[in-house]
Amino acid sequence: ELRGPAAYFYGLRFLQIGRPTAADEAFRVVLETAAEGTSLRRLGQSEIDKMKQLNSTHIDDVSKLQNELQTSQNSINDLKDRHKAEVDAIEMKLNKAANLLGISLRQAIRIKQRIVKEGPKGVISKKVGSPSNNRISKEKKHLVLSFLNQEDHRDFGPLLVHEYLAKEHTNFMSISSVRSIMIEHGLWTSRKMKTKKAYRLRQRKAQQGELIQLDGSEHDWFEGRGPRCTLLVYIDDATNDTFAKFVKSENTWDYLNTTREYIEKYGRPYAFYSDKHSVFRVNREGALKGDGKTQYGRTMEEMGIQTICANSPQAKGRVERRNRDLQNRLVKAMRLIKIGTLEEGNAFLPKFLEEFNRKFKKQAKNPINAHRPLLDTQDLDRIFCLKHTRRISQNLTLQYGGTLYQIYAGKLEYTLRNAEITVFEYEDGRVLFERNGKELKAIPYKEVSAPTEEVSSKELLT
Repeated sequence: ELRGPAAYFYGLRFLQIGRPTAADEAFRVVLETAAEGTSLRRLGQSEIDKMKQLNSTHIDDVSKLQNELQTSQNSINDLKDRHKAEVDAIEMKLNKAANLLGISLRQAIRIKQRIVKEGPKGVISKKVGSPSNNRISKEKKHLVLSFLNQEDHRDFGPLLVHEYLAKEHTNFMSISSVRSIMIEHGLWTSRKMKTKKAYRLRQRKAQQGELIQLDGSEHDWFEGRGPRCTLLVYIDDATNDTFAKFVKSENTWDYLNTTREYIEKYGRPYAFYSDKHSVFRVNREGALKGDGKTQYGRTMEEMGIQTICANSPQAKGRVERRNRDLQNRLVKAMRLIKIGTLEEGNAFLPKFLEEFNRKFKKQAKNPINAHRPLLDTQDLDRIFCLKHTRRISQNLTLQYGGTLYQIYAGKLEYTLRNAEITVFEYEDGRVLFERNGKELKAIPYKEVSAPTEEVSSKELLT
């Protein structure tokens, strides 16, 4: 509602306080008043343009000041952000170091303070050089060393030392601690790993009696207190159940007798798994005579038991490892009670194997025992012996074992000429002759060292 000079002065005031819109409105009123012929007409259009130019300049200055203020505020914010990032970076480094070292942040801060104060030595733990809280006492070390210093215990391993001492001392140290003491004092050396051929693993048989691995372990079992001998070892593939007997050597008679004892105790297994010893198969190249079976193989065939010969020691690794265990444990057990003969060793074996099997026997997948009982037709005395085939001469004689035998059959003597008969030889030296299941009477005539000439029956009678 202003008119004339008042509107003009208000327009100038509006420009000073930065209100260009209100100033334009005031100047518009001035122009309208000038058009109406008021006293302001003398101002002219040039004054009004000058006012507008001042208004525009003032607006530019205000905008410039606002831009400078915003730029300063942005710089301040950037400085704050940079400072915060540096602080965060320092804290992250300590956190990361703590995680890598497996320690807490507080410990990392303490270590940093020690490094600033002491230098690199501050990194070293203060526990270095101080005794451990879990150290082995001198009394226990002395106990292990005194045990091993005894003559009978000189070659005991860490596991066996631990077993014997743990029986007498409760809360005894671990096996690894015993091993560390022995290594520290030069009483034990770790076995070096050797490059070995890879063999595929074979699953155990499901039932006890399906497969029996057997082998002979020739060793100084009595450590000089008795003769060097062989231990025949039988181990069940499914359960690790072990049977053994001391013999003089690996030979047919000892294998036959030991196998008979096994069968009488457990029954007939389905198969025996052995190496390629000459007891189990004919190894002579170019053998033209015979049926290719050894006496042991023939015996097992009559018993209805399969014999399998392994192509490598690793194939029958179960019995090989059992030999190793017995050479360790059995030898030391016999040493402690001073066993020095085969008879004493065989008398000790049942008690030892009972405890041994209780410790190491496995549970078969199938609880049914596959051992079979003896058949009524199986006479062990007639089967577990040596059998050979011989042909009777025209004079009813035959030679066996360096002895010439005369056969007597009464009126049936003529039917025996050139006939094949079976010779049964027993370990005690007895020799029997059979034909078609009937025993023949035979009398040793004389010992011969070379093939004899055929003579007539009349000459024999004279």
